[in-house]
Amino acid sequence: MQSSCYTWLIQWRFDIATASHNARENSTAAREFAVEAAKLLANTRCHHIVILDVRGLSPVTDFMVLATGTSVRQMQTACRDAEELGEQRGFRTLSRTGDNSQWTCIDLVDVVIHVFSQEARSYYDLDNLWGDARKTEWQEAGGKTAKTSSNADQG
Repeated sequence: MQSSCYTWLIQWRFDIATASHNARENSTAAREFAVEAAKLLANTRCHHIVILDVRGLSPVTDFMVLATGTSVRQMQTACRDAEELGEQRGFRTLSRTGDNSQWTCIDLVDVVIHVFSQEARSYYDLDNLWGDARKTEWQEAGGKTAKTSSNADQG
């Protein structure tokens, strides 16, 4: 009896350790994807891009990517490209809402991407609403994205 309890306890601790390790790996992958998505959005002419680390603050996601678009067509293209990047990286779209001229929200479970018009970004003010969240750095030194800096090197 004592042996089976001990075996169960060892297995339980192993399961907890494995779950914790997997959560860290998923969180790292989510962070990496959020950074890639931010760079992609910058390269599709979105601006004021911010990554919020909402782990421990939000029960539904780990990272939020906020971006401001320049036109309806540009916003739709940026969102489509972000979804395609998610598929390639193993982050499948759970839902996509909006696709109007104001705000599109793409839920990729561990990462949620919001692309706003300038008016909607100011009105909904998610930057302030999630003000307790840590901002995740996604740009290279000098504020350039990877693609922008490589273009500068060519010219």
